[in-house]
Amino acid sequence: MDLFIIRHGQSANNALGNIKDRQVDPPLTDLGVQQAKELARFLMDGDIPELTDPSAANNKIKMRHGFGITSLYVSPMYRTLQTVQPVAESLGLDPMVWVDLHEEGGMYLNHGASTGLVGYPGLTRQEIAAEFRSYKLPENVTDEGWWNKPHEGMASFICRAKRVSESLRSMALEKDNVALITHGAFIDMLLKALLGQMSSRLIRFRHHNTGITRVNLRDDGALEFLSLNQVVHLDTHLVSDLSSSASVNNSPESR
Repeated sequence: MDLFIIRHGQSANNALGNIKDRQVDPPLTDLGVQQAKELARFLMDGDIPELTDPSAANNKIKMRHGFGITSLYVSPMYRTLQTVQPVAESLGLDPMVWVDLHEEGGMYLNHGASTGLVGYPGLTRQEIAAEFRSYKLPENVTDEGWWNKPHEGMASFICRAKRVSESLRSMALEKDNVALITHGAFIDMLLKALLGQMSSRLIRFRHHNTGITRVNLRDDGALEFLSLNQVVHLDTHLVSDLSSSASVNNSPESR
């Protein structure tokens, strides 16, 4: 299975000069919207010769579109829901919301020394369905929101990355090509989980907005990294914001 792990477009928080002004669930900026459109065009057209050359050895991945992506999974955070929208339209796929793809920490704001990190509900089932009608929602996206918990701690974050990693390895036995639209720190931890390097402080995977990492998950459990943080779909002036790695190395407020 070819796995495309993709960071969202630039969000309003990514563009901030002062992290004290961050929003709990920021939208894409105008630049982020443009990045998402370019991402959609790239994923639809494809540009890797071995995937489009009829004589190629892996011609079994024949393209219904570009890279042959057959399933789209997306975090329930607003910036990712917006990023996947043009991708879904281009590929003719209905995105599936996967709550475990959310960014480190969940839905929270830092209210300072007196209150600290405060959790928020997240978008409700009705709110997502009203704006993103074709998206498939799991049962844990409820009418009370998908989060409704305190700030996520590191132990929970690590367990979640492991859980997603194990699910992806199971998918590799039955699915063709899968794309995840997710977040910078989560991508860092997920790749470490796939590599069995969860505790490493020496490995950091950082991604630009809409940066694409492509991994082949083989039936025998082996991993082949085919690209890392690829942004060839973006003109130079559209490239923005290299993400921080997980807060085992950085403050969660730095993202």
